[in-house]
Amino acid sequence: MKQYSTSRSFRSWRSHSSRRGRLRPGRTGGVLVAVALAVAGCTSADPEPEAPTGSLEPGALLTSAELSGAAVLPSAARNELVTYLSDGAEGDPVVVSGTVAVPPGSPPEGGWPVVSWAHGTTGVADACAPSAATAGGPIADYVTLVGDTLDAWVRAGFVVVATDYEGLGTPGGHPYMHGDSAAASVVDIVRAARQLDDSVGTDWVVLGHSQGGQAAIFTAAHGSARAPELQLRGAVAMAPGNDTDLIPELTRAGDPRMAPGLPFLPLVLLGAEAADPRIVPEDLLSDAALPLLETARSGCLAALREVPPIPVTEVFQPDADLGPLLELLRAQQLSTVVPQVPTLVVQGTADQLVASAGTEVAVAGLCESGAPMSYRTYDGVDHRGVIADSLGDVEEFVAARLADEPAGAGAC
Repeated sequence: MKQYSTSRSFRSWRSHSSRRGRLRPGRTGGVLVAVALAVAGCTSADPEPEAPTGSLEPGALLTSAELSGAAVLPSAARNELVTYLSDGAEGDPVVVSGTVAVPPGSPPEGGWPVVSWAHGTTGVADACAPSAATAGGPIADYVTLVGDTLDAWVRAGFVVVATDYEGLGTPGGHPYMHGDSAAASVVDIVRAARQLDDSVGTDWVVLGHSQGGQAAIFTAAHGSARAPELQLRGAVAMAPGNDTDLIPELTRAGDPRMAPGLPFLPLVLLGAEAADPRIVPEDLLSDAALPLLETARSGCLAALREVPPIPVTEVFQPDADLGPLLELLRAQQLSTVVPQVPTLVVQGTADQLVASAGTEVAVAGLCESGAPMSYRTYDGVDHRGVIADSLGDVEEFVAARLADEPAGAGAC
C-alpha cells in the first residue's frame, strides 16, 4: 500500500484556510444531465494542527473537531468534522474533509456497521463542501434534505460518514465527476472513522446520489480492492450521473435543449481542469461565457443558475479543441467499470436532471458486463425525491447485504 510523507500534505493543509473551529491532530494507527440524456436515450484553525512524524497511508486521520452547522445529524452521539489522507485524480496524496456521525449506545459485536455517503452536485468551490453548510447558506436545502435520510441510518445503528470529495473545502481543485478520485475519498473516510472511534466496525456500504451515484458505482467496482481490510457489502446509486461528455458535445453543437443545463458546464470544465491541468477552460469558452466560470469558482449551484442566460451557440470559441476534455469525461462513464459487489440503482421516473431513460441504458450495460445489479424505479418521483422515497427499499437491500442474503428481485 502506498505511503505518504506527512510534511507535504500538512504544509498544504496549514497554508489553506480551514472552515471553522479548533482542530486537533488525529490518531494515526449524473452528473445532472437530463437534457443531454434525453437526446442519448477549516476559516484558519487556531491553533494550526501539528503534523505527526513518519509516513501515513491513505485513510490516515489527520484532524478532527466537533462538527457544527447544517451537516450535524441530531440523533448521533458524536458528530465530527475530520480531515484525512486520500488519493487525488492525478494519483498524488491529497487532504480531504468530511464528517463522521456515531450512534448512541453500545455497538454490536464487531462494531457499528458503516454507511459511507457520497453527495450529489453542490458546486466546485470550497463554500460548496457539505461539511461547511450553514443554515440559510447556499447548499443548506440539499444538506438538510439529505440529513433527514442520513439521520435515519444513525437511528438504525449505523455510523454515517460523508466525504466532501477532493478539493471541496481543502486545498486544490475539485475534480467534479472523476470516478476514481471520488471512490478513493468514499473508501478512505471509512478508514479514518475507524481511527477516530474504535466502535466503528469493518462492515460497510456506500450510498450515493447523483454525482455521488456515479461515485457509488465506481466504489462498488474498486472499493474492495482498495481497502481489503474492510468488508464492502454493497452499493446503492440514486439517480447516478453519467455521460458528462454530452454536456460540452451538445452545447458545442448548438442544441437548444442544452440551455437549461448550462449551469453544469462550468462545473464539468473546472472539474476537468482539476483532474488534468492541460485542460484550460478559458481557452475553450467565449468571452460571453466567462461569467459562468467566475461564478463557479466562488459560488455554488444556485448562484450558477442566476447567471444571465447565454445562447448555446455562443458558449464555446469557434476553434475550441474539445478533444482532451471529451477523452477525460468519457473515461468517467459508468460503462468503464464493473461493480464487484451487489449494487442497487434507484431512479425516479419524473427526474428532470438525470433522465430515467439514460439510467436504464447504463444499468442494462452494467448487467451485460456481469455486474450483480438491481434496479428499481419510483413513479412520479423527481431527482431529489428519490432519496427519501427509496429509503425503505434501500434499507431492505442493506439489511440483506449485511446478512449475506441473495440480491433478491430485480437482480440481473
